Amino acid sequence: MATINLDDQTYLIGNIFCVARNYVAHAKEMGSRILAEPVVFLKPTSAVLQEGQVIHLPSWSNDVHHEAELVVLVGAGGKNIQVADALQHVAGYALGLDLTARDVQAEAKKAGMPWTLAKGFDGAAVLSRFVSAAAVPQPEAISFDFYIDDERRQHAETRDMAFDVATLIAWISTRFTLHPGDLIYTGTPEGVGPIRAGERLRLVLGDLIDSRFDVV
Repeated sequence: MATINLDDQTYLIGNIFCVARNYVAHAKEMGSRILAEPVVFLKPTSAVLQEGQVIHLPSWSNDVHHEAELVVLVGAGGKNIQVADALQHVAGYALGLDLTARDVQAEAKKAGMPWTLAKGFDGAAVLSRFVSAAAVPQPEAISFDFYIDDERRQHAETRDMAFDVATLIAWISTRFTLHPGDLIYTGTPEGVGPIRAGERLRLVLGDLIDSRFDVV
């Protein structure tokens, strides 16, 4: 099982909650809209790919897309967490890629089937290194970037989230019990698109995170 080492603690990665359609512009580019409540799906722990590992594209998809996201590491679990207390449950933050086999997802949507294969394949939950929550005291007011071969493809301002980090933690905890080591992928901004073998991907959060991944 994958683990995360942060601030002299080791977390065993548990549930991986992913938020769909959390930026208005991304919802529009996908032909969708923001709903009154968050839309959440899960990835298996076998999907985790951490900094230093190579991204292997699945042979059964011809259209794997990047979706750059802020990722939350839960440090203190709980149920029915209040929004005002939610950030106290965060151990750290990373940047991640919710890799999506878009062609497979489109077929699943057309057939009214789940997205699990399109979203949960090995390596589909890419993670940069984590930084302590203390280094990101206002997660609702930061920005991050995603590059392919040094060309910026996505830029996010977290103030543009429909549901901020605290709201997501509180809402998820009313439906699922959160545990230390759980991850929350908080949604992607506009600009999603394909990745190809031979490319180098880069995730940047100010001077805190600068992670690179090779695609093969």
